[in-house]
Amino acid sequence: MMKPWKKLLAVALVGVMAVAAGCGAVAEKTDSSSSSSSAGQAKKFVIACDAKYAPFSMEENGKYKGIDVELLDAIAKEEGIDYELKPMDFSGIIPALVSDQIDGAIAGMNITDERKQKVDFSDGYIQSGLAVVVNKDNTSINKVEDLKGKTAAVKKGTTGAKFAEDNKDKYGLTINYYDDSPSMMLAVANGNADFLMEDYPVINYQIKIGEQAKLRIAVDSVIDPPSYGFAVKKGANAELLKKFNEGLKKIKENGTYDKIVGQYISKK
Repeated sequence: MMKPWKKLLAVALVGVMAVAAGCGAVAEKTDSSSSSSSAGQAKKFVIACDAKYAPFSMEENGKYKGIDVELLDAIAKEEGIDYELKPMDFSGIIPALVSDQIDGAIAGMNITDERKQKVDFSDGYIQSGLAVVVNKDNTSINKVEDLKGKTAAVKKGTTGAKFAEDNKDKYGLTINYYDDSPSMMLAVANGNADFLMEDYPVINYQIKIGEQAKLRIAVDSVIDPPSYGFAVKKGANAELLKKFNEGLKKIKENGTYDKIVGQYISKK
């Protein structure tokens, strides 16, 4: 028969073990919950836009707006995409995608076979013709053949730059490169170049609002209008690309797409 004092000691030991076991269980549950919560957090994507590319992306009072920026925001809300917008010079965007500095880009980027070697594109979200633009007082350039012997202003890494490079020998072109659209346009406005190559919606908008009143469109499009696409590194971020396509479809169906684009580009 167990003595009373031994019985009391046994009960006390059982109580201590129970408390210890209970504390251990709570700690284990807390760790598991914390780990699960951390693992379940959605990734925050870094998505680039062109720093200076009205009406697709432009800074106003410290904030960015425009077709690209607003379409991205609307799609992100539809699909629950958490992202940080990173404005960049256009020429650095594909290198940044390839080197994993950014996860995606919506930057007025034409879908081309050459670019498809390095990036994967979404469905096209808008079409864009490549226009020839001259000083408004220039009457010597009215068709593509008039470009012979002239000096072209182009933005690095763009479809316009590629057109000028591909046709340099054919038309005897001199090519001057610029980092952004405003610098390129200023060169033509000031007579430092004879013409520039720019996507039609962009230059049409800027001439329309008076921002580039010294310029005129000489040729609407020198190529079949390609489409702009959202881009990710080739073979990476397939889920982000899928969400973009699904969100694009939704905002087209619910009228948000037309509302955003209609603010900046009038239907022909």
